[in-house]
Amino acid sequence: MACGEPPRYAATFDSGTTALKGALVAEDGRIVASASEDLDLIIAGPHGEYREQDPNQWWHAFVAVSRRMLADAAENEPGFHSGGKDRIAGLIFSGQMQDVIALDRDLNPVRNAILYSDGRAEKEAIELAERYGSQRFLDVVGNRLEGCLPLPKLMWMRAHEPELFARTAHVLISSKDYLIARLAGRCVGDVAACSTAGAMDIRSGEWDAGLLKTSEIERRILPELHRPQDVVGEVMPEAAALTGFAVGTPVFAGIGDAGATTFASGVDRPGRYNINLGTSGWIATVSPEPFVDKPGAANLAFGVAPGFVNAVPFLNAGDVHKWVTRALAGVTSANPETSDYAAAHDLIEQSRPGANGVLCLPYLVGERFPVMNPSIRGAYVGISPDTTRADLVRAALEGVAFSIRQGMESFDAAPEEISLIGGGAREPAWCQIMADVLAHDIKVFTNADILPAVALASLVFQNPRILTDAIQSTPYTPDPAAAAVYGKLYPKFLKLYPALSSLM
Repeated sequence: MACGEPPRYAATFDSGTTALKGALVAEDGRIVASASEDLDLIIAGPHGEYREQDPNQWWHAFVAVSRRMLADAAENEPGFHSGGKDRIAGLIFSGQMQDVIALDRDLNPVRNAILYSDGRAEKEAIELAERYGSQRFLDVVGNRLEGCLPLPKLMWMRAHEPELFARTAHVLISSKDYLIARLAGRCVGDVAACSTAGAMDIRSGEWDAGLLKTSEIERRILPELHRPQDVVGEVMPEAAALTGFAVGTPVFAGIGDAGATTFASGVDRPGRYNINLGTSGWIATVSPEPFVDKPGAANLAFGVAPGFVNAVPFLNAGDVHKWVTRALAGVTSANPETSDYAAAHDLIEQSRPGANGVLCLPYLVGERFPVMNPSIRGAYVGISPDTTRADLVRAALEGVAFSIRQGMESFDAAPEEISLIGGGAREPAWCQIMADVLAHDIKVFTNADILPAVALASLVFQNPRILTDAIQSTPYTPDPAAAAVYGKLYPKFLKLYPALSSLM
């Protein structure tokens, strides 16, 4: 921004499953206004097995969020005027992926959106695998053929809802792309989100003619593919009147939510890793090729940088922390449903690295990575008369860290940088355990909630420094003595699963 010029802003939005969130980001990376609206999940199907949402609710939520956000900025940001389109440099989105959003010729939904978590098309996936080939599909798409993917869901829709399918002129894959269609009148998708469609050649970034021919789905109904940073249209008059954005404001393609999280974490080249310690978790990185040889791996074309986003999910993370806290640290008296994490923290600190010789296999609900076994369950090994509650709590969190180390060692590029996000990252003792077990520096974002919005804004302004300057983090450095203890215990941990799997 040149000296004396008024600041510009990027309007960023995340269209998730539970809420639509907006943030107005200034050119210097400041969040000057934000708003959100809750969204409803629709449970449908003969046995309540379907998961859907109403795209019109997405749009109404977007309109409400936009108007509130612009009003707040006009009130609180000195000199802000929402009516000047030159002040808003662009609108850009992240959003849930792997949806089927069927629209008619006038871009109206012909039915509720079928969500990524809906696996109704398993039969069609099996049929497609028989005709096209499972391994061929994995090689082309970069992901395994399952009934939750949009391509077999379109086959399901054609078979089970022929009248609605006949009215379908356009299909979108991400919730954000419906908002773009309402704003700019264009049916587009970004290559990251559309990697989850089950119909895109992940290497070329184009819809695969062979897959479409085999599935008998016409190319004409699928969205035009773009990079996240591409301008794909501008706000039309009707949308401007509803939202408050000026006619002609640029609209960007944006990026699917998993790609956005990876990008916001600074993972943009091989050797950089982001670990999410949510209830379950994932390890995300970027590599020159899709991961087709790792259990449960999901691959996306990145678009914002060369290479592919590789996200490998593991099932046991924050759920282990929650379980061991409730089982051994007690619950708060005010709310029995709330685990007393402060008490758990004190117990962890009372035990030394290595948990007095106790090892924990942390697979409470089966596992997908680094092993794939839905039936395996957790176990403690090495309990003695000297074992304390503190040892058991620490051993559980060490077990998750060992499991993550095992998964990390299957990646091709040695770690250059590791970041940590998710609810588990709020436990400093666990963060230190992670650094010690991985024998690598770890940075924990202290402002992770704003980074996705700033990352999106950096694409609008074509300025990557906005994101790097905005990142605030706490570093954790391995303690040499603790790392040495874990280095000796890790080979023993690797023997737990082979030894115990036959018992589960």
